[in-house]
Amino acid sequence: MRIDGIELRRVAMPLVSPFRTSFSTQTEKNILLVRAVVDGVEGWGECVTLPDPRYSPEYTDGAVDVMRRFLIPALTGVELSGAHMIGEILKPFKGHRMAKAAIETAVLDAELRIEGRSLARELGAVHDTVPCGVSVGIMDEIPRLLDAVDGYLAEGYVRIKLKIEPGWDVDVVRAVRERFGDDVLLQVDANTAYTLRDAQHLARLDDFGLLLIEQPLEEEDILGHADLAKLLRTPICLDESITSAQTAAAAIRLGATSVINIKPGRVGGYLEARRIHDLAVAQGVPVWCGGMVESGLGRAANVALAALPGFTLPGDVSASDRFYKVDLTEPFVMHDGALAVPQGPGLGVAPIPEILDELTTWTEWLPM
Repeated sequence: MRIDGIELRRVAMPLVSPFRTSFSTQTEKNILLVRAVVDGVEGWGECVTLPDPRYSPEYTDGAVDVMRRFLIPALTGVELSGAHMIGEILKPFKGHRMAKAAIETAVLDAELRIEGRSLARELGAVHDTVPCGVSVGIMDEIPRLLDAVDGYLAEGYVRIKLKIEPGWDVDVVRAVRERFGDDVLLQVDANTAYTLRDAQHLARLDDFGLLLIEQPLEEEDILGHADLAKLLRTPICLDESITSAQTAAAAIRLGATSVINIKPGRVGGYLEARRIHDLAVAQGVPVWCGGMVESGLGRAANVALAALPGFTLPGDVSASDRFYKVDLTEPFVMHDGALAVPQGPGLGVAPIPEILDELTTWTEWLPM
């Protein structure tokens, strides 16, 4: 295979409501898309960077720059036997996993479309549907949060994840449990908002039967998470700390995590995500698929990944209307608390041209 060229495209997608975490509030998702044309066939990848480096060191302007100056030139004129070569070719450039993931996904999508194979089949999916969890952001008051949770449960979501931060944690979880009972699958996500000094406070969450507490400490504090895991009954799940199969193996060995949130963009792509899945299965560690408020393109790939056998917990694979009134693709609609795994070639979905054009704010074509 040879890459004919790569298009970078920015789209601006308004959210149905503000989404607040411990590090930012989003009212609009500005998404960087990568379209790779391989032997005349196009494939799509979604870069999950945010506008500023608050969630991770990567940010969207930086992703555009590194793609233009380093990553795309490194692939120019290269004969590829498959998308699996992308990672090795780009390995000399340190970091920038989200940018690399977007390119690899676009090339992989094109490759699979050429060969008539689905991403789900390529990754090793064993399910035709995946259960839907929903992530509920930090809000101004608890009654408003309870109304939101009530609505999501009524829609059929099978798991609720609450974003937390100091001052918005124990009382919030208690209120949800008192309102909806102990049978609701419930977990919390701190996005690195705490330190080990907060261990005694976080231990108060043990009373609520949570599935897990996600990334309570800074991403580099693996030993701190290992220490915290000894002090809490609630399982520790790592997210930001897991950037590769290597870091996942180290975290498991040190006892820093007993559950892993796999975000393909954060780990460098879906092929590395599969390696982490395989490692976790071998170690008896459950995994689930995290989300980054993706459009239908990224959502399709995440659903395919979440259909692998080791994904035993519901992930952040919500329906399109959780975040968007209008998606870039045909919308993902939840039925009986689950989304169908796309079965068509590649991602199994493609942007709707009129919607894509309407939401596009910038494009650049880079011939190769």
